[in-house]
Amino acid sequence: MNDDQTNIVAARKRKPMSSVPEPDETGRNGHSHRPKRGVPEGLWLQCEGCSATVYRKTVDSRMGVCPECDYHFYVPTAERIRQLLDEGSFEEWFAELRPMDPLGFADRKPYAERLKAEQARTGLSEACVVGRGYMRGRPLALGITDSAFIMGSMGSVVGEKLTRTIELATERELSLVIVSGSGGGARMHEGILSLMQMGKVSAALARFHEAGGLFISVMTNPTMGGVAASFASLGDVNFAEPKALIGFAGPRVVEATVKVPLPPGFQTSEFMLEHGFVDRIVARADLRSEITRVIDYCGK
Repeated sequence: MNDDQTNIVAARKRKPMSSVPEPDETGRNGHSHRPKRGVPEGLWLQCEGCSATVYRKTVDSRMGVCPECDYHFYVPTAERIRQLLDEGSFEEWFAELRPMDPLGFADRKPYAERLKAEQARTGLSEACVVGRGYMRGRPLALGITDSAFIMGSMGSVVGEKLTRTIELATERELSLVIVSGSGGGARMHEGILSLMQMGKVSAALARFHEAGGLFISVMTNPTMGGVAASFASLGDVNFAEPKALIGFAGPRVVEATVKVPLPPGFQTSEFMLEHGFVDRIVARADLRSEITRVIDYCGK
């Protein structure tokens, strides 16, 4: 072996031919077996209005409104109260009222079991929360129906809570605001006891009107069935959020019944404004301002 060959062999002993690390206990080539970190669930939402994928925190910062198309997402009752009323001012009324099962009704599951499941899932005792609060310093009575609880349908407790609230607003001379988010009308599980709530609440509103009370109705997506056919449409001023579905029967049912194509935008709040069913479409971020302005102009 000559001197050049000796030098090459010595260099190879000092420096490995490959820079790839030797396998060890962490795995092949020194890399860990730890799984790759994925995107956490719930970080993104798909907008029902424009189908865009939007960042949840951005939607939350805009009060539940899509940054791409201004679609108004559903917001739960507690968040709605936080958006509308002065912080810490809400006093809930009639929280002790609980729904019953007078008919022993059962479809896929007994009504009593359905109620318990809905209460556990939503944290609500019923589809309606009522009480007294302040909106920019103005005292008022507030009612909210929540579509998350059996689609916000009117059971006997919903009707009773609203009626008692209207009567207290009459007695205490408070302005009244009801925010409707109900995809159903009278709750079939309670039969005629549910159906009669439409007339009962409407009669209470008639007495409130005779006493000079101010009723502001806010219709959100959806406001349908017996709710739209009774108290939601009886406001002295009727507001609606943009692109809300408002009506009695749904568009597919109407189209199947009348056998003709429906006009564009049928039963949206924009369609209802054009045909005189609502007085103004108000974006969620502006509701506080618009409601307090009406109270200042028209309230006692």
